[in-house]
Amino acid sequence: MSDIASSNKVGRTLTPEQHRVLVEHGTERPGSSPLNHEKRPGEFQCAGCGAELFDAHTKFDSGTGWPSFWDTKPGAVTTTTDTSHGMVRTEFNCARCGGHLGHVFNDGPGPTGLRYCTNGCALDFKPDAK
Repeated sequence: MSDIASSNKVGRTLTPEQHRVLVEHGTERPGSSPLNHEKRPGEFQCAGCGAELFDAHTKFDSGTGWPSFWDTKPGAVTTTTDTSHGMVRTEFNCARCGGHLGHVFNDGPGPTGLRYCTNGCALDFKPDAK
């Protein structure tokens, strides 16, 4: 069970869509997140608990309709095997609150070759102060 409900006691209120994705392991509609087009320097954080997940410089346009990154901040996520929908995928979750973020695939760019395909509604963006 996700620990996200307890993390919300520190001030995080989820929209119904964020709850569906982060807690119920849902998937947002492709192309629906304004974060698909975010290109400023900064960091992407968990919308459930505020944990730092990705540096903006690791974001790339995968053409999938979801924000994609080639690496996470160290220790930011955990992974599990997801066998739903008749396939085997690697799900990744926020290491702090357990919220579902998306799935990771081995078809991303260098240097990692990974694609963290992320639900934009599971993220908050914090631009650099510069």
